Amino acid sequence: VQLQAFGGGLVQAGGSLRLSCAASGRTFDNYFIGWFRQAPGKERGFVAAIGDAGGTTYAHSVKGRFTISRDAAKTTVYLQMNSLKPEDTAVYYCAARNRFEAKYKYWGQGTQVTVSS
Repeated sequence: VQLQAFGGGLVQAGGSLRLSCAASGRTFDNYFIGWFRQAPGKERGFVAAIGDAGGTTYAHSVKGRFTISRDAAKTTVYLQMNSLKPEDTAVYYCAARNRFEAKYKYWGQGTQVTVSS
């Protein structure tokens, strides 16, 4: 599974961005898609995920501000980020895992999100 993440940029605190994660040449059927982020000097951490059946989970730090969703064709997953804070600044990655696997096996390239205060 080849993934491409895009949509990052520079935004002021309180602003919004929408990230997209697209699958190359296939759908996300039978896959969980997750968003992760890594800030400078920190380990990569979980942000949000959407399951094969559409269920969603979020990190506590983004719950209520970020929304993960996907298109009807299951070819693109979105991360809508509202009320952005400077601490949301990071490189954001999307990843995929087969519904029968525990680990995210496929990773896209990161997209930089910078939130200015």
